Amino acid sequence: MAASESGCDHYVRSCLLKAPCCGKFYVCRLCHDAEENHQMDRFQVKEVKCSVCNTVQKAQQTCEECNEKFGEYYCSICNLFDKDRKQYHCQPCGICRIGPREKYFHCVKCNLCLVSDLQGNHKCVENVSRQNCPVCMEDIHTSRIGAHVLPCGHLLHKTCFDDMCKTGAYRCPLCMHSAWNMKDCWEEMDKEISQTPMPSEYQDATVKIMCNDCQAHCTVPFHVLGMKCSSCGSYNTAQDGGLIPRQQQQPPQ
Repeated sequence: MAASESGCDHYVRSCLLKAPCCGKFYVCRLCHDAEENHQMDRFQVKEVKCSVCNTVQKAQQTCEECNEKFGEYYCSICNLFDKDRKQYHCQPCGICRIGPREKYFHCVKCNLCLVSDLQGNHKCVENVSRQNCPVCMEDIHTSRIGAHVLPCGHLLHKTCFDDMCKTGAYRCPLCMHSAWNMKDCWEEMDKEISQTPMPSEYQDATVKIMCNDCQAHCTVPFHVLGMKCSSCGSYNTAQDGGLIPRQQQQPPQ
């Protein structure tokens, strides 16, 4: 497969990788996987071909024949060649990450590199990145697309999170917890409900609910626009059972 000095749509590099699985040359594993019916193991790559002089040689940063630099950044573990994006190899993750390194930390329990702002400020979910994105069902841990950490601790691709928000969805696809601070939205719901009285036959009806945000179970007034958790004030709730009608007045004895 031909390559230019600029590499491919995925990486900027001046060499091709010899796939250890089929012996074919591709600019990167993603180009290989898109064309073949199997996946390339990047860690097993032993040889590369210079895209300038076509010399096949062991994997290294500079061509042994013409001295062409295959990539500004080179990782001998991941066999990653690319322009300098402040990458670094994270040993616990087992792969290279886009940095700079000083702006990230590796969370041992989540088993993932996260931005420094989240250190001690996120909910840990063990090995969370080893799960596929619940929106697109594609891999998160090795994805070139950044991960978005939800308040519940679950991960989505940043692009998937943005697409989800555009549809009006506001809950984690896995646990249904609110995906961001909904305080302003709940205040708007309060106003709308106060201005939209229910018909008289439903005004005193109540219903049992479960809150997706605080997990509380409570009995609250029924309203067609939403039922508010009496514990945390969230409208991210699910009805648990049918309506409980208002108590009928007992006739005088």
